[in-house]
Amino acid sequence: MTNSSLGAALITGASSGIGAVYADRLARRGHDLILVARDGARMETLAEKLRADTGRAIEVLPADLTDGDDLDRVAKRLAADASITLLVNNAGMSLNGGLLDNEAPALERIVTLNITAPTLLASAAGKAFKARGKGAIINIASVLALVPEMFDGVYSGTKAYLLNLSLSLSQQLAENGVHVQAVLPGATRTEIWARSGKDVDSFPPEMVMGVDDLVDASLLGFDRGETVTIPPLADEGLWETYTQARVALAPHLSHRDVAPRYRETVDA
Repeated sequence: MTNSSLGAALITGASSGIGAVYADRLARRGHDLILVARDGARMETLAEKLRADTGRAIEVLPADLTDGDDLDRVAKRLAADASITLLVNNAGMSLNGGLLDNEAPALERIVTLNITAPTLLASAAGKAFKARGKGAIINIASVLALVPEMFDGVYSGTKAYLLNLSLSLSQQLAENGVHVQAVLPGATRTEIWARSGKDVDSFPPEMVMGVDDLVDASLLGFDRGETVTIPPLADEGLWETYTQARVALAPHLSHRDVAPRYRETVDA
């Protein structure tokens, strides 16, 4: 890696879509990059362009994050490489159909890629960054974390998990100089739709955000120190109200006694 005051950013799912745009933007900001995805040739094409355009050091690290050995190799790199200051947990997938339309292999794969992989990578990065007193983790979740009734609950459930993980990790690491951000995109024009047998053009055009706009907005939220960034949400007050209501539940969720509304009454 070349010497960079910003350090290196490790980006998963970096061969296309959101990950590739993060690679472009972070390299132009002055980060060296470690690109992680299955398609090594496609990442090398991106790396060559970014090396030429930015002069940054770009490493291509082919890995299938649903493969235990590959995942372990990337996690160990995060733990050991002191040049890494930023993890972008972007790799993910959607199902063709839903829970009732898929068999065990597909369900296991989405859980592994969308939950197990980002958890282990965030764990490795979080421990390393905490020890160094600096670093950041960006987890790409989804607005579906907030509206599970809209689409299949498996995908939205994995994204709700990432949101919860980010909120908890942010609280744990804030005093150690480590920033954690969850990004919640809405419908975004990327290859994930075609890969899961869906047609993004079936949505009204005004509902689908371009990937460049999505990443630029997300990085603005990152620069502002946001823990949760929702690029399509115009009224921030809606999110604040939601958060306040959720937090207000906390004192009422664990008691010795059953709530009166769950007690049977006996007529005299």
